[in-house]
Amino acid sequence: MSQAPKQFGVSEEQRLIRDSLAKLLEKVLPPEEALRLDEAREFPQEGYRALADAGYMGLLYPVEDGGLGASMEDFAFFIETVAYHNAQLASAYLTTVLYGGRHLQVAAGPELKNELLPHVIDGSRKMAFCLTEAETGSDAASIATRAKSDGDDFVIQGTKMFITCAHVADHLVVVTKTDPEAGHRGITMFVVDANAPGISITPMKTVGRRTIHTNIVSFDNVRVPASRMLGTLNNGWGQLMHGLNLERICLAAAAVGNMQRIVDYASSYARDRIQFGKPIASYQAVAHKLVDMQIMTDAGRGLLYRCTSLLDHDEDCSSASAIAKIFATENNVLCADMGIQVMGGAGYSMDHLMQMFWRDSRVGPIGGGTNEILRNVVGKRIGLS
Repeated sequence: MSQAPKQFGVSEEQRLIRDSLAKLLEKVLPPEEALRLDEAREFPQEGYRALADAGYMGLLYPVEDGGLGASMEDFAFFIETVAYHNAQLASAYLTTVLYGGRHLQVAAGPELKNELLPHVIDGSRKMAFCLTEAETGSDAASIATRAKSDGDDFVIQGTKMFITCAHVADHLVVVTKTDPEAGHRGITMFVVDANAPGISITPMKTVGRRTIHTNIVSFDNVRVPASRMLGTLNNGWGQLMHGLNLERICLAAAAVGNMQRIVDYASSYARDRIQFGKPIASYQAVAHKLVDMQIMTDAGRGLLYRCTSLLDHDEDCSSASAIAKIFATENNVLCADMGIQVMGGAGYSMDHLMQMFWRDSRVGPIGGGTNEILRNVVGKRIGLS
């Protein structure tokens, strides 16, 4: 049976979230089902639906928009707790609620927001965020996907890659160039129906996160009404940057949750595995690995909640969030690798969760802004360039 993540300074509300989520997710997404879904590359529909039915899809949004108005600390705690149980489900949740729905909530006009946001909150609509292209990852200003004005519509032409959950999305937030010569000043974002004529979505095969997929999304003269523009023409860059701190914090939270699960999973195995007449956890070579893994987890958690405190107090956390994301995602990879070593052949076996933790962790230093780019962000803040 999975446990809830170990925390410090947990409020009563957070304790309720932790305990209720543990019971809920153990029921709808037990380990054997998580392994089955991963092997079959099936979206975790039942787990996603359970989060929606419990009211968690509105956690991030303010009360006036129909949400719960949670603090950033509470939201990060929720993401950590879900990722402790299943990192892929946490990513599926974030794809709709943060990467899609958050842009809708802060930048859509009243009619568009009233049309779609309630369905995001009740879980009946899923979203995906289309930014990355074959030749454009970290350099978002260089995207090649074009949106040209045509009467009351815009026509979108281009291809996006590595788009998480696009294959199950009802709506896509698409980042386009509406002024090709203006660099980041020529970016506009649109909400596009995923089944609109001219859209094709092709799942990609990746090492990890196999239940949620990344996808190639092609736009062949796709018409979208101007009323579905997010914000104003050529001003999408500011909207794009607005969510970066939230994204980094949430990626750090997911990594911390996954690390704690790895520590607990490997520790449980080490206490039960007998070699030379004793549990392998009693051998210092193994015990020190597990202790080092817990140290990495606790350090990542400290960096994470430093960020949420800054954000909840309206302080600048751009450097802190980059540091937290770098540290947590890189140590998640290291922690998972050490977990496999502790478990030996069992950790390498597809019959155990550890191999999935390991595969799922590797995208962390890549997605959401590569850690190399985030090191540049931190470097600028401390005057290195």
